[in-house]
This record gives sequence, C-alpha cells and structure tokens, in this order.
Amino acid sequence: MDIVWDKGTATVGEVAEALRGEPVLAYNTVLTTLRILEEKGYLRHTKSREGRAFVYRAVVGRKQASQNALREVVRGFFRNSPELLVLHLLDDADLSPQELRKIRNLLAEGEK
Repeated sequence: MDIVWDKGTATVGEVAEALRGEPVLAYNTVLTTLRILEEKGYLRHTKSREGRAFVYRAVVGRKQASQNALREVVRGFFRNSPELLVLHLLDDADLSPQELRKIRNLLAEGEK
C-alpha cells in the first residue's frame, strides 16, 4: 500500500520492483496481494493505456487503512476489547519514559 500511496498509481511490476530486497517476492505474489487488497476495498485497478498491465490506485487513505487494520487486530486478537490491546502494549512493550509520559497525557486529555 505504501508504494501505491507514494506513487499515486502503480502496476504489479512497479510494486514488485519497489519491493526489491530480501526475500525477493515473485511477481505472482505481488499480484495476489494487490488483488486481495482490491477485494478488501483498499485498491482499484484500470487497464494501462500503454499495454496489458493493470494500474492500481488507492481508494482508501493511510489513516483509514490503519484504523481498519487496527480494528481487525483488536477484534481478532483482543476479543474486540481496545482496553486489552492497550494493557498488552503497556505490559509487553519497551516504552521509554518519554513515550509513557505522552500516553499518560493523552489519557488525561481523554478524561476531560
């Protein structure tokens, strides 16, 4: 998604090229992932004017996508309880004093 958001539009080949690294992802793996993201409503495709390739574009912004993903994590791993997620993060994460202070301030603001 980051690649499509950054580029505005991208083909499977462009996404695969941008994802070069270890491990190398096969073209079909990238294609399958983009199709799944399209089925979930995050992307849409059109046919390229220059050739046969589909051009994908995001139909969901970064903020909405991250909120949707977080809701799925809360539902799937924390019995639909945001409180359990926060408690797990506070218990398990190596938070700096600065991060803890910021969390406390956010909680205090939410109580007002």
